[in-house]
Amino acid sequence: MLLARLHFNKATLLELMRIALPMVVSQGTFAVMIFTDRYFMSQIDAIHMAAALGGGVAAFFSFCFFSGVLSYSNAMAAQYLGAGEHAKCPKVVTQGMIMIALSTPLLALVTYLVAGIFSIMGHQAEQVELERTYYILLMLGAVVTLAKICISSYFAGIGRSKVVMICDVCGLIVNVPLCYAMVFGKFGFPEMGIAGAAVSTIVATLFAFLLFVFYYFRKEHRLSFNVNDSFALDWSILRRFTRLGFPSGLELFLNVAAFNLFLLMFQSYGVVQGAAAAIVFNWDVLSFIPMMGLNIGVISLIGRFVGARDMERTNEVISAGFILGLSYSAILAILYVTFRYALVDVFEPPIGDFSEIRELSAFMMIGLSSYAMADAIILVSGGVLRGAGDTRWLMIASVSLHWAMLVAQYFIINVFEYGPRASWMAFVVMLLAIALVYGLRLWGGKWRDQEALDRVMAE
Repeated sequence: MLLARLHFNKATLLELMRIALPMVVSQGTFAVMIFTDRYFMSQIDAIHMAAALGGGVAAFFSFCFFSGVLSYSNAMAAQYLGAGEHAKCPKVVTQGMIMIALSTPLLALVTYLVAGIFSIMGHQAEQVELERTYYILLMLGAVVTLAKICISSYFAGIGRSKVVMICDVCGLIVNVPLCYAMVFGKFGFPEMGIAGAAVSTIVATLFAFLLFVFYYFRKEHRLSFNVNDSFALDWSILRRFTRLGFPSGLELFLNVAAFNLFLLMFQSYGVVQGAAAAIVFNWDVLSFIPMMGLNIGVISLIGRFVGARDMERTNEVISAGFILGLSYSAILAILYVTFRYALVDVFEPPIGDFSEIRELSAFMMIGLSSYAMADAIILVSGGVLRGAGDTRWLMIASVSLHWAMLVAQYFIINVFEYGPRASWMAFVVMLLAIALVYGLRLWGGKWRDQEALDRVMAE
């Protein structure tokens, strides 16, 4: 049994923290960039803010499949590193870039199709035009975004997460003042409004990517990993990349779709319910972003030790991951419950009746405390399984539960017409169910069978 195998190792805990903490900062920069765009849009008017939200969500949805596939560079590079096949690590990046190039026509087609959807969503004509502009510009930079995801995932995979942090922080430093200048026409730039927000994001992403390229071709890295010999099509690695990465991409795409459809249905209750959801999910960032950093760190270390067939070290990583994840989420859970009204009141507007929103939000914060703990189990367990190459099972389990939740929400909201509290409880139950199923898979240990690992590493 897995429980009998687990034990604490201080060195492994510190190694996980060494990788995970810079990734927490890196994930935080992404959140700040999104916040920056939306904040500056809010300083223009509500229509611009709504357009930034709609266009941004549409852009992320349009390339999230590709992002999910390419992010598997983390596990792939880590597995080759653990197996002592250092020369294959940069070949993962090359195959990723080839996939990006081959996907460009499909991305163009997706952009064309999705850009026409805004006009049928019932939004004001001005908002539709702003959404379309923001979306198209972001999609024009999608190739750069995907290239950055690929190479940043690679650096995380080989354990150099500080490089990821440095590059992403530098990108953020470029983004914030540039966004301000291009949106409002400062420092000699023309006043571009929402187009300026999109262009500044692309420029900052390109800058971060070029920094990654700089580190990639530094002498120490270039010689250690035989980078100069990696620039060629490698069918065996490409097949392995698509075989293991495709389920991750499809999982992300379908789960994002299910989550966004749930939000749309929940918002159909009314303004009060939509505002309450926005408040709760704003606080959810406190748990989700650090947990994503931990998830990336777990994937990297598990991939490395799976590649080395060192199951003892994988057990240490699992123990360390749960210690960090559950400790952090438990603290947050206590804070969410104890100070739920105070946390909700942070978002109270200066005018208007906030009481109904306050009560519903406070109730939802209790649910948030529960699934903060579930998130820790999901992201640690999911990181272990993804790093070990169990991506097909993850896709089937996660997608099935997300869409089962969506069907349940349809009946709760539209058929039986239960209230928002019932809907929220169903959402929390779904996350608890995912945590349970992931935990059982991890506990069962089927993913660590020698035959399973041989299939994962096969080219």
